[in-house]
Amino acid sequence: MTPTTILIIIIIYFGILLLVSNLVSKKSADNDTFFKANKNSKWYLVAFGMIGTALSGVTFISVPGEVGNPDLQFKYFQFVLGNAIGFLIIAKVLLPLYYRMNLTSIYGYIEQRLGTVSYKTAASIFLISRTIGSAFRLYLVVIVLQRYVFDAFDVPFALTVLISLGLIFAYTYRGGLKTIIITDTLQTFFLVSSVFLTIIFICQSLDLSLLQAFETVKESNYSKIFFFEDYLKGNYFWKQILGGIFVTIAMVGLDQDLMQKNLSCKNIGEAQKNMFTFTGIFVLINIFFLSVGALLYLYAEKNGIAVPMVDGVARTDLLFPEIAFHHLTIVPAVVFLLGLTAATFATTDSALTALTTSFCVDFLGMDKAENQNKSNVVRTRHLVHLGFSFLMFLVIVFFNAVNDASVVKMIFKIASYTYGPLLGLYAFGLFVKTKTVHDKLVPIVCIAAPAICFFISKYSAELLGNYVLDNELIIVNGLITFIGLWLISKPATENTRY
Repeated sequence: MTPTTILIIIIIYFGILLLVSNLVSKKSADNDTFFKANKNSKWYLVAFGMIGTALSGVTFISVPGEVGNPDLQFKYFQFVLGNAIGFLIIAKVLLPLYYRMNLTSIYGYIEQRLGTVSYKTAASIFLISRTIGSAFRLYLVVIVLQRYVFDAFDVPFALTVLISLGLIFAYTYRGGLKTIIITDTLQTFFLVSSVFLTIIFICQSLDLSLLQAFETVKESNYSKIFFFEDYLKGNYFWKQILGGIFVTIAMVGLDQDLMQKNLSCKNIGEAQKNMFTFTGIFVLINIFFLSVGALLYLYAEKNGIAVPMVDGVARTDLLFPEIAFHHLTIVPAVVFLLGLTAATFATTDSALTALTTSFCVDFLGMDKAENQNKSNVVRTRHLVHLGFSFLMFLVIVFFNAVNDASVVKMIFKIASYTYGPLLGLYAFGLFVKTKTVHDKLVPIVCIAAPAICFFISKYSAELLGNYVLDNELIIVNGLITFIGLWLISKPATENTRY
């Protein structure tokens, strides 16, 4: 498929999203629409649309790409099982709390429980974490677009990033959450369809029926799921399960992005129904993504296709697009492109909306703006939305200059450092009812904990007898934060025992 063809498809795709955005947001573009989707989202649309938001281009490209690593294979599914447990904990513990407090920003709980400085600290952690995480996810797609499309037109990488973010800004800045509930549902449809169709196309190329493909993957060297052999290694089963649980609680349950969608449902019953449905689909779709990875490597072996190299380094992230664009027919290539675009832009549009919501509510107090000039409030919200778009642009350009690792590894590594303090803050608030904290000291704890974790992680082999920290690093981070909060704690009053 030629770069011109790919570009035309992308233009048509975004044209559809802009049309949907116009239809959804033309009647109302106030804060209630942007922040809460007027609290009338259908739970089944939220559940389906959340798949695209939760998976992103990382799952679409990096997860299949890592299947070829003999120490990984289907290891990621252990992490997914941990994710599923984490989603159920969120549905039964955190969602009822958020609904009971009628929150617009979930960090309002920290303000009530621990104080204003703690509240601002938690919101700041989210802003930093989500900006970095979403920028990394978008980066993954932009490098694919750059390599297979914009390099042919001599477009600089920075301009490709700017165009991508500009398009996302264009269809999200007015309607916010109300718009992305609809657009993410559409994009998830493209994503899910792409996964299933990709499996069918690769099976046809390998002359395999679906049943034969299942057996071939099962008997291949890529399908090992459970790793119990060496607890010192990062792929050990219980490390992955525990890491999956706590990463999910922190990156979903304590993250304004995905929780904002849940809070747009009419009531707690519908929000929980959404979460349970989403969990089932999430587990199933990840099985298919891993299967795609195994089939890609089998196809590459059969046809003598090497993993693409960038600056002398093998990039497994690029194997899927390499095969789709250069070795399959135009229809599979179009299907891949739509799936990849949908996966990543569904994540980024949601993130920009959540970042804007958090900053406007947590730092500008827009949820208390009844007496303010509405046109000024909306104008300010637009500027905040634009500001986070530009900030994400800067992060992506910086990451492109320094990155030398698989994106999926980088995202979860960063998340372990940035979301760990959120885990500690909420754990202290929920489980230590008789104490609160010296509010002004909380930022020090939340900075010190990741710094200590970085030291432990860097020297874990020497300090812990060859034990390698993996996704469970977030648990260590949260625990250190919890201990730090305990050390600066004081007896709680009736007003701080929520």
